[in-house]
Amino acid sequence: MSARPATHVLVIGYVWPEPRSSAASGHVMQILETFLEQGWEITFSSPAGPGEHKADLSAMGIREVPIELNNSSFDTFVMELAPDIVLFDQFMMEEQFGWRVEKHCPNALRVLETSDLQSLRHARHMRLREHLKNAPDEQDFTSLFAPALHEEFELMADSDMAKREIAALYRCDLNLMISTVEIELLVEQFGLPRALLHECPLMIDLPQGEQRTFAQRAHFLSIGNFRHAPNWDAVLWMKTAVWPLIRAQLPHAQLHIYGAYTPPKATALHNPAQGFHVMNWAEDALQVMSAARVCLAPLRFGAGIKGKFIDAMLCGTPSVTTPVGAEAMHGEMPWPGAVACSAQALADRAVQLYQDEALWNEARLAGNTLLAERYRQSVHGPALIDKLRQSMSNLNQLRKANFTGSMLRHHHHKSTQYMSQWIEAKNRQAPSGHTQ
Repeated sequence: MSARPATHVLVIGYVWPEPRSSAASGHVMQILETFLEQGWEITFSSPAGPGEHKADLSAMGIREVPIELNNSSFDTFVMELAPDIVLFDQFMMEEQFGWRVEKHCPNALRVLETSDLQSLRHARHMRLREHLKNAPDEQDFTSLFAPALHEEFELMADSDMAKREIAALYRCDLNLMISTVEIELLVEQFGLPRALLHECPLMIDLPQGEQRTFAQRAHFLSIGNFRHAPNWDAVLWMKTAVWPLIRAQLPHAQLHIYGAYTPPKATALHNPAQGFHVMNWAEDALQVMSAARVCLAPLRFGAGIKGKFIDAMLCGTPSVTTPVGAEAMHGEMPWPGAVACSAQALADRAVQLYQDEALWNEARLAGNTLLAERYRQSVHGPALIDKLRQSMSNLNQLRKANFTGSMLRHHHHKSTQYMSQWIEAKNRQAPSGHTQ
């Protein structure tokens, strides 16, 4: 009896994965590893250049193939590859390459991996800006955090980005959603069929071995890619409001801030006299997290779920954050640390955790329980594979049931095709080195 042919997966990434720089890349890597465990053959492609911290996919047995925007060379490439599944890791990649995949590999399952709803994150950012413009000295953001789903819908409804992103969700056969809050928003407010959405959170193996004790740790820690706007905003809020309140209670405390791609504007904030240390990129995020006593992440906007808190739980490090930081991460279970809405409350809870060993240990154990209940790879990995296999075996029925997606593909892909072909023709006529 001959073995079943291996499933071929093409992943089209907005950038090459950098799992030590961003949670989004970490999630992509978890998905790739899940595919590899099935013996699936994987090709990863991106129109971006390799970043400084790019993962070595080829060492994992994943083929790496650079691709170009608005170039028909992709058509030949994807026809020859003939993938069974094509996964786009951001909606912009579906916009750029979805019509080409549909035209040349019509039987491939088209999957969009979201990491977070970018349109939701963007809308929340605009809301924060407007709030700060009207109340520049505001330090209590209770009114901005955890609004009702209909309020989020109203915030996004007129957004061009939301219309583009949700159209891409409709055009795909399946969408991997990292946040249950975003699933409910899409189903209850935007009317997406629940069958198009599959919950796929961050997936981890449970920690092994002993975690460092309260007495073996020191300092506060904040970590996150500086290119990610919510992280940079959190750093600024810590600098101007939260950290001075902590130092007023703990005059010798130190905050160590790590992040990839540290810009000059961030290093300019470095001030050892204030205990405010900008440390640049962490070679090993788990190592620095394990040495810290409290993880501080006062996020004022964002979406999805946050990899930094998964790392903190893996290391047994309590976290202090806002409702938007903890969103969709713990359900009815206790947060492993503290959640607060104002600079003063965040500072007070952080100081309390830093000084109270019993409270600190309670938070550490809550993190261990939360990981086991909600984020085990052994649960979510097989569920993802089952969903993909079911979708491939019922592809025709899925597409017939998604008339809205078919309609959007018809109109969007035709216009995108003509625009792409026009840009390609223009690029051929342009002087060397000048492309769109």
